[in-house]
Amino acid sequence: MATKEAVAQLAALPERVAVVEIKVEAINEKLADIKSDVKEMHDCLDQTRDLLDKKLCEMADQSNSQHADLYQKIVDLEKIKSKYTMYAMVALAFAAGTGWINSVHLPHILKLLGL
Repeated sequence: MATKEAVAQLAALPERVAVVEIKVEAINEKLADIKSDVKEMHDCLDQTRDLLDKKLCEMADQSNSQHADLYQKIVDLEKIKSKYTMYAMVALAFAAGTGWINSVHLPHILKLLGL
C-alpha cells in the first residue's frame, strides 16, 4: 500500500517542481524590478541632494551679502548720528558759554523755528 502512495506522489512530483520553479522565477523577476526601482530612487535622491546643496549655498551667499549690506548701512547711520550728536553738543556748549540758554525764552525759540 505504501508503494502505491509513493508511486502517486512520485508521479505528482514533476508537476509540483514545475510550479515551484515558476514561483521562483516570478520572485526573481520581482527582485530584479525592486533592484531597478531602488537604483532609480538612489539616483533621484543623489540629484535631489545635489540640488538642495546648491540651493542652500546660493541662499547662504545671498544672506551673507544682505548682512554685509545691512552692516554697511548701520555703520553709515551710526556715523551720521554721532556727527549730528557732536554738532548738537557743540552748539549747546557754545550757547551755554555765551549765555544764550538763560536769556532766550520759549516764545522766542518757537518764533525762530516758525511755530
